Amino acid sequence: MLRKQTFWGGVHPAGRKELSSGAPLEDCPPPREVVIPLLQHIGKPCTPLVKAGDHVDMGQKIGDGEGLCVPVHASVSGTVKAVEPRSHPSGQPHLAVVIENDFQNTYHSAVPPCADTDALDADALIRRIREAGLVGMGGATFPTDIKANIGKVETLIANACECEPYITADDALLCTDADRAIRGLRLLRQLLKPRRTVIAIEDNKERAVSILTDKLKQQDEVELVVLPTRYPQGAEKQLIQAVTGRQVPSGGFPKDVGCAVFNIATCASVCRAVADGEPILRRIVTITGHGIKEPKNLIVPIGTPFAHAIEAAGGLQGDVWKVIAGGPMMGRSQADLSTPVIKGTNAIVALTSADDLESPHPSCIRCGRCVSVCPMGLQPLYLYRFSRCRDVGMLRQYSILDCVECGCCAYTCPGKLPIVAAIREGKQRLREEPS
Repeated sequence: MLRKQTFWGGVHPAGRKELSSGAPLEDCPPPREVVIPLLQHIGKPCTPLVKAGDHVDMGQKIGDGEGLCVPVHASVSGTVKAVEPRSHPSGQPHLAVVIENDFQNTYHSAVPPCADTDALDADALIRRIREAGLVGMGGATFPTDIKANIGKVETLIANACECEPYITADDALLCTDADRAIRGLRLLRQLLKPRRTVIAIEDNKERAVSILTDKLKQQDEVELVVLPTRYPQGAEKQLIQAVTGRQVPSGGFPKDVGCAVFNIATCASVCRAVADGEPILRRIVTITGHGIKEPKNLIVPIGTPFAHAIEAAGGLQGDVWKVIAGGPMMGRSQADLSTPVIKGTNAIVALTSADDLESPHPSCIRCGRCVSVCPMGLQPLYLYRFSRCRDVGMLRQYSILDCVECGCCAYTCPGKLPIVAAIREGKQRLREEPS
C-alpha cells in the first residue's frame, strides 16, 4: 500500500459522511411505477423499443441507439403505461418509458452468464459491457464500452476516492462487495493490458482501506494507493496527477498521458455485466443530509422517483431548503421529487435552511480565493464575468471547457457568487456557437 501526495489547489469542505456511513446497506422497496429516461449517459438518447401497452420483463432492453449511446433496460416487470417526456435529474425533461410494476419480477436475460471470463476476447468483453448499458457510475455517465475500447494503456486506475461531501455509496460497496469490484477491475485489465493497475482511495475511508488491504495482499497485479482527503481528489485529471505525477493537457484526455480511470462502482458493474450477464437495473444511492430522517445507503431500482427513495429513508424532516441529485459541490437542485433515479445518481441530499449559504446579493470582491483553489489552474472570476456578459470569445480564451465544475470556487467565494451555474451556462453557450 502506497501513500501519495495530492494535486494542486482544492478545498476541505465538511465531509458529513458520518450521517450515512455507519448504516447497513439496504434494498429500497420497488415503487408501483418506474420512469426510465432514454438518456442516462453522455451522448445521444436511445430510441424506444417498446410502446404503451407492451408487457416488459425485468432486464429487457427497452431503448437503444447507435454511436455514442448505450441501451437502457426495464428495472421491473410490468406494463408500459407511456413513452413520454418526464422530469430528469439534469433539470430538462427527457423522453422516458413509464412502467407500471406488476411485482412479479419475471426476468429477461439478453446476455447469458459466463463462467469462464478469462476465455473471452476483447470484442466479446466490449459487447457484453455495451449490451448491459454500462456507464460511468460516479456521475459522469460516459459509455463504458467506448472508454474501455482504447487499446493498451500504461496505468489503469480504479477511482474509489468518493471525495464529494455526504456521499458514501462507493464506500458502502467496498465494505460489502469489494470482491466484485476487484474482479471487474481485473476484467478491465484484460482489455487495457496496463503495466500498472491501481485502486486509489482517500484516507478517510478506514474500513474500506482495511478491507482492500486484506484482499489485495496475496497478489501483486493490483496496488492500493491511499491519498490524503482533499476535494476534488476523485476528479479524473486530479486523480491522475496524484497517482502518476502526470498532467492531462488542456483539452486532452487521460489516454494522452497513458492512463484510463474507472469509478469503483463501474468496475463492480463490469463484473455483473460480463460474469453474470446482468445489465444496470439498480444502483447504490446515498440518501442523506440533515433534511433526511434516517440517512442511509439504499440499493435503488433505476427509475425510482426521488420521493419514493426518500420515503424509504424515513422521509424529509425539518425546514428543507434544497434537494440535490448528487452532492452539494457538483450536484443539481431538484424542483420535482417525481424525478427518477438514473444510472448516474449516486446520492440524493436534502439540505435544510441551516445549510443555506447563498446570498440574496452576491458580489465579487476580487479577493482571488477562487483562483487559489481551482485545481485546473483557471481564473473562475473571469469565467463568471464573461459568462454573464455572454462573451464567447473570452470564454474560449480563458479555457472554460477545461473547468471540471467541481465547485471549489463557489465554495470558497466570500461574496457567494453562483460561479458554477454561470460557468455551466457559458459552456452551453459556447457549444451552441456556430463553428
